[in-house]
Amino acid sequence: MKILDKYLLKTFLVTFTSVFVILFFIFILQTVWLFIAELAGKDLDFILILKFLMFSMPNVVPLVLPLSILLASIMTFGDLSENYEFAAMKSSGVSLQRAMKSLIVFIAILSIAAFTFANNVIPYASYKFISFRQNIAQVKPALAVAEGQFSEVGPFNIKVEKKSGDKGNELQGVTIHKKRTNGSGISNVIKARRGKLLSSEDSNILQLVLFDGFQYEEIVPDKYADRKKIPFAKSAFKTYTMNLDLSQLNKINPEEEISAGTNTMLNISELTYTLDSLNTNYKKEVLSFAENIHSRSGVENGSLAINILGIEKDSTKTRQAETKMPDSLLSGFTNSEKSRFLELAFNNITSTNFSILGTKEELFSKQKNINNHWIAIHEKFVMGYACILMFFIGAPLGAIIRKGGLGLPIVFAVLIFITFHFTNTFGKKIAQENQITPFLGVWMSSLILTPFALLLTYRATNDIGLINMDAILTPIQNLFKKLFNKNKDNVN
Repeated sequence: MKILDKYLLKTFLVTFTSVFVILFFIFILQTVWLFIAELAGKDLDFILILKFLMFSMPNVVPLVLPLSILLASIMTFGDLSENYEFAAMKSSGVSLQRAMKSLIVFIAILSIAAFTFANNVIPYASYKFISFRQNIAQVKPALAVAEGQFSEVGPFNIKVEKKSGDKGNELQGVTIHKKRTNGSGISNVIKARRGKLLSSEDSNILQLVLFDGFQYEEIVPDKYADRKKIPFAKSAFKTYTMNLDLSQLNKINPEEEISAGTNTMLNISELTYTLDSLNTNYKKEVLSFAENIHSRSGVENGSLAINILGIEKDSTKTRQAETKMPDSLLSGFTNSEKSRFLELAFNNITSTNFSILGTKEELFSKQKNINNHWIAIHEKFVMGYACILMFFIGAPLGAIIRKGGLGLPIVFAVLIFITFHFTNTFGKKIAQENQITPFLGVWMSSLILTPFALLLTYRATNDIGLINMDAILTPIQNLFKKLFNKNKDNVN
């Protein structure tokens, strides 16, 4: 490797490493702020919290890595241009492409590493991250009950408005729904002003003490007619103690894994296998629904004529020859019969519409799940390509603006990266809603910025500024000259 390549590579690596470390810790603060309230003050030791944060760190890399490459490229090539080092290179016959040669090789290797990281490390980290959160809630039962939402604890769904206390065991505004034994519906509802969670690490019982509340219990009468009245029994209490069995929850320790099937936890081979199953299931659902609607329409085997017109089914040819279709479907029937037929047709149409709407929502949900899996596949490739794209934007841009340091390069880097990230987020969102293909949604930002990268590379290679001000100012100057000369002639 030549001295120039070593110098450029060393300069870029030092800048890139510094920027990556700084940005990484800035972005990881987002995770800290999201979950620190959930973790702090809940009697969790430092090792558990550290593991929790370590599992969340790989998910930050897709944001930090492209931005670090972009900013490091602008700063490196901006410093070289500002200090006239590029001018010295060009006077020695070294072009911009030749100066970028060693860095292009490094960025290509880095992009392959980024793809491998996205395909293997990030899915595993996402899997462990979600598993670890669930396991923390199981080891520390106070965390099993979240604020503002129903949390399932055994046969109960528990919701609290606010948690307080050193370990989050003081509850305010408690609502408890007890599920029926068959799992369908709710049999009991308990509401209390406040409550308290009492637990021990040596016990599998979580004790919930409620204060100042009411219990509503559903009563099922023997007579079916009385059930329509929905009777219930209401009782008030000052103190009510519930014992919740957590043996099934606490038998999983933080080192064990919980099976999960979300698309963020799968690599490409697993996503491909899952997509094959999802597409097969989706096609079966569509075919089954189409056959069901066709069967319910009563068209096949002449059942529509039999049911609606009242024509008796007779397989003899004589009967078929003698039977003639009337001019009107309802001719020959009394008004009461017409009303009954119309009501039957209306009910059939209404029922079919409800079935179509319900199935439409279900199929849309399955299609959205399929789109999410395709998005997860494309995102792994986009991460690798984004490294190359940001380098070919940052390097020429730094050579053009001729400014290093942390001033102007940060402004350009943030503006470009916000455009990239916003377009990427917007594209994935509309792709999830099945408005565009997942490929176009994920690659939208890259397709938009690639021509910009080519333009910058061309202008930097040919020593053309970022904006040709002469091309903008010259027509304006000529216009003012014409107006001035015209006014001068009029005065004369």
